[in-house]
Amino acid sequence: MSTLLDIRNLKTYFYRRDGVVRAVDGISYEVGERESVGIVGESGSGKSVSMLSVVRLIGGRGKIEAGEVVFGGRNLLELDERALQDIRGNDVGFIFQNPQTSLNPTMRSGPQIAEPILWHGRADRKRSFERAVSLLEEVGIPAPASRYRNYPFELSGGMKQRVMIAMALSCEPKLMIADEPTTALDVTTQAQIMDLLNRMKASYGMSTVLITHDFGLAVEFSDRIVVMYAGRVAEIAPTREFLNSPRHPYSIGLLENAKMVRGRLDTIPGQPPDMTRPPSGCRFHPRCSRATDVCREEDPGITRISDDHSVSCWHHDA
Repeated sequence: MSTLLDIRNLKTYFYRRDGVVRAVDGISYEVGERESVGIVGESGSGKSVSMLSVVRLIGGRGKIEAGEVVFGGRNLLELDERALQDIRGNDVGFIFQNPQTSLNPTMRSGPQIAEPILWHGRADRKRSFERAVSLLEEVGIPAPASRYRNYPFELSGGMKQRVMIAMALSCEPKLMIADEPTTALDVTTQAQIMDLLNRMKASYGMSTVLITHDFGLAVEFSDRIVVMYAGRVAEIAPTREFLNSPRHPYSIGLLENAKMVRGRLDTIPGQPPDMTRPPSGCRFHPRCSRATDVCREEDPGITRISDDHSVSCWHHDA
């Protein structure tokens, strides 16, 4: 499988009065052509920041401090803003976390889909309108020509998310990044949205990255799983191998957490660390039952245990 996206030693920090937040702290992984990758982990693990860094949409006090993001043979971190704008929404589509706030409330929904088509010179105004209406129909919105003129506030939460998906697909990207695409949706609508994403990735033949804290969604959607914890990669493995043989204690905890036990979900003991003062050694050691002195003192780095399976743990073979 050819590599489409190659992230190498990426570091993104946020500078606050109380210290430096090492939100993403030296992560590396690849996304192959037509591959689906699920990035999982707790809130604050760096999942969303890592993908926002890919398209350099880090605002506020954030700064990409180091690394490379190679997409289609070019390092996106070295491109000027104009060249990067040619890639955003064109070669890389992004479904943002909350359609309630991501859509422009003062602009009708259809033109928000047509806008990137016009911006990137994919079609003239008439054909971009036709493409937008076609996409609304494709993502399952009834009466698409009529809905084209609706403002976001006139649409349900599920319809807003479908509009976001249509926007991401508008220029037929090579890579689609979906950041928590089912947030704030009811269970039925969540299932419909994930079914839609599965059909779209097959129809368009694109690579996809799903960012989620819902391990079950990641397993159903992804060919490969990337587990993040405290700004670093804990484990990377093909989905089936990950399910059969997780090696990192945190990954094992996530799997257990996804299983219903006596009507409730198990939890991983402890809390994620303060990322202005992350623990030395392995960042999971304060919560880990396997932890020994070496875990507390030395960073385990990444160990490759098979061609496609890597883990960051001193005791991965325990």
